[in-house]
Amino acid sequence: MELVMGLIDFILHVDVHLAEIIQTYGTWTYLIIFLIIFCETGLVVTPFLPGDSLLFVIGAFAAAGALEVKLAVFLLITAAIVGNTVNYLIGRLIGQQIMQSKREIIKKEYLDKTHAFYEKYGGKALFLSRFVPIIRTIAPFVAGVGKMSVSKFAWYNALGGIIWVLLFVLAGFYFGNIPIVKNNLTIVILSIIFVSLLPTFYAYLTSRGKSVR
Repeated sequence: MELVMGLIDFILHVDVHLAEIIQTYGTWTYLIIFLIIFCETGLVVTPFLPGDSLLFVIGAFAAAGALEVKLAVFLLITAAIVGNTVNYLIGRLIGQQIMQSKREIIKKEYLDKTHAFYEKYGGKALFLSRFVPIIRTIAPFVAGVGKMSVSKFAWYNALGGIIWVLLFVLAGFYFGNIPIVKNNLTIVILSIIFVSLLPTFYAYLTSRGKSVR
C-alpha cells in the first residue's frame, strides 16, 4: 500500500520529485528519465508510470537550465522507440502465452480498452496510442500479438515516438515557465493526465455500446 501511495504521489507531483532527482543525482538524471520512459513504453506491466506529464515537466526544467533540452529530447525519443520495439517483440514472441496464462499479468480491462482503440482507429492506433496513457503501453504488445508487419510497426513507432516526445517536451520548454503555469504546475499536470485519458474512455465506451447492441 505504501508503494502504491508513493507512486501516486510521484505521478501527481512529478515536478517536485524530478527536482529532487536532479539535485541528488545530477548527470545521472538523464539515465533515470530514459529508464522511466523506456519502462512506461516498453514493459507491458508498467502502464502506470508517468509519460505525458513527465515529458512536459522535463521541458520546463530544461527551459530553466536544469537540463540540456537537446540531449534530453534525443534520449527520450530513443527510449520511446526502443521501449515500444521491446514491447512489440514481447507480444510477437510470447504474447499468446502471456494472455493465456492463468495469472492476470495484464489487466483484462486494459486489453479491452486497447482492442476498442484498435477497432476505432485501425493501424493508426499505434501512432495515436502514443498520446493516450495505458493504451500507449499496451498497444505495441497487442500489435505484436496480432503480428503487425515489422515495417508497418517500425514506421508508426518511430513517427509516434518522435512527435510525442517533441510535442510534450517543447510544450514544457516554451510554456512551463510562464508564471501562471509555473505557479499552478500541479493543476497543469492533473489537466494533462485528464485530457490524455479522455480518448481511452471514449473508445472504450463506444466499444461497449456496440457490444450491447
